[in-house]
Amino acid sequence: PAPVTASSATPARPLAVQTGGFAGVDALGRNGVTGGEGGEVVTVTDTESFLAYCDSNEPYVIQVQGVMEFSSKQGLRDNKTVVGLGGGAEIRGGGLDMYRRSNVIIRNLRFTGADDDAISIQQDSHHIWIDHCELTAGADGLIDIVRGADYVTVSWCHFHGHSKTALLGHSDSNGGQDTGKLKVTFHHNYFDGTDQRHPRVRFGEPVHVYNNYFRGNALYGVASTENAGVLVEGNYFEDVPYPIYSGYDESGPGRVVERDNVYVNSGTPETLGTVVEPRTYYDYVLDDPATLPQTVPAGVGVGRI
Repeated sequence: PAPVTASSATPARPLAVQTGGFAGVDALGRNGVTGGEGGEVVTVTDTESFLAYCDSNEPYVIQVQGVMEFSSKQGLRDNKTVVGLGGGAEIRGGGLDMYRRSNVIIRNLRFTGADDDAISIQQDSHHIWIDHCELTAGADGLIDIVRGADYVTVSWCHFHGHSKTALLGHSDSNGGQDTGKLKVTFHHNYFDGTDQRHPRVRFGEPVHVYNNYFRGNALYGVASTENAGVLVEGNYFEDVPYPIYSGYDESGPGRVVERDNVYVNSGTPETLGTVVEPRTYYDYVLDDPATLPQTVPAGVGVGRI
């Protein structure tokens, strides 16, 4: 496709941003995640051009201006950065699907009203970074990370107006593909009145959930099942009756360690066993969890990068 705005007229947004977490880890032949760095920078204002660039085999930094409206999940190929311009860029009605893909960055986009999953990361996709997005009011999951996906970071996102937020591992019968995979970091996200799955994990280890703000989550906060290994660390739970589960519904128990969390008007977390330390893979610095009700809502979502 021809660019709407040539790269010479549209400078790239800076990519040298520390992802934090698993997307930045050197593994599986990749040195962290760089997205479309080095590729042409294009600005799209219409859905047809947007989807054409997403489906291209070439690396691109795709800058989204305005609303891209489509249905169902549409493919997003390797070596892409999809970044909204300003605070008004939106994916409406459909979602983005990564199927056996790697090295993808999605930032500063609002996802609303998806008729399936808003973002789907599946079939051994790896090194995916979702950052500063707003996700709401979809038909199924807001983010699904399934079927052997690995090395994913979700950071500074605002989840609201939805029930099933984030799923890691799609079924209890898929341990053969998922065991040893699904290494995912959630940090500095705002789970704002969403009901459940923040995340719900099967098999993955380690899954690192740190410095997030959980508020008013009616069903539960985090669920570790099917022998997953989840570290829930330095978060703030407010009005969450069941902040952490080991085992959920028909899924067997998972291992879960909690430490340095704040619980305000919330229930008692369930813990079980030990978990591989994320520091085995990457360094990180915890913010004081008491500060998260101020810092996280002020920093999440679109228009903040």
